[in-house]
Amino acid sequence: MDTEKCRILLTTLKAGSMSKAAEILGYTPSGILRAIKSLEEDVGLPLLLRTPRGVTVTKEGEKILPALKEILHQEQFIKEMSADLRGLVTGELNIGTFFSVAANLMPPILSDFRKKYPGIRINLVQAGNKELRERFAGHELDAAIISRQSYEGPWIPLLRDELMVWLPENHPLSSLPAFPLKQLEKEPFIDELPGEETDIWWLSRKENLHLNIAFTSIDNYAAYKMVEAGLGITLNNRLMTATWQGKVKVLPLNPPQYIELGMAVPEVISPALGKFIEYVRKAV
Repeated sequence: MDTEKCRILLTTLKAGSMSKAAEILGYTPSGILRAIKSLEEDVGLPLLLRTPRGVTVTKEGEKILPALKEILHQEQFIKEMSADLRGLVTGELNIGTFFSVAANLMPPILSDFRKKYPGIRINLVQAGNKELRERFAGHELDAAIISRQSYEGPWIPLLRDELMVWLPENHPLSSLPAFPLKQLEKEPFIDELPGEETDIWWLSRKENLHLNIAFTSIDNYAAYKMVEAGLGITLNNRLMTATWQGKVKVLPLNPPQYIELGMAVPEVISPALGKFIEYVRKAV
């Protein structure tokens, strides 16, 4: 199986059109089309469906996609292993993270890691628990920093963080040392990243909370500013607001609630990923 043809197909599907894939990969649109048709001939099935809105995968292709991703994953692993055997430190890693981890934890780590391993390129992918877990399972990510409760598999613990309530500065309960857990049900609530099995979602399930969701937001900072504007309250981990300043009071819960952040990793770890894991563990 020609891995370049696999890469062209997957890039085309992600880009949504052959012309966009051609720009990304440095091909002509006709070259993209020829490569995909050749791949379809190799597998004996139609893989790509052209529509007025762009391209999409066929039903047959959808079943084959995980295998094509696995082929590219193994190709990258072989390249890294070969380089490692030659005494070189090279590779490219796609690391999934929470927004809070990407903003407050990773920059200094990546800066120092880059100095030590300039041949390893790191691509950060920021999303919620569910998306990160799914993309990791689909070999789109080499590792994912997520909450422990959302993943079962090889796991490297990194840190324990506390869930905090965000309140408007003038909220009647803002002077309390801690915010009563059950009081969450009585306040207009801003749900962050709905559908992503966030820590809010897990806490609600565990404590049987019925939150009064008044607003939703897919952006943590937008939710923070909504709280500042008095639109409601929300929850997030302590790490998220480590460097933020605004008219928002951040309180622990009563009783306290904690999450375990760690790294979901594959069964077989490539040389580049192994060095990254080692470095992150020491740094955290």
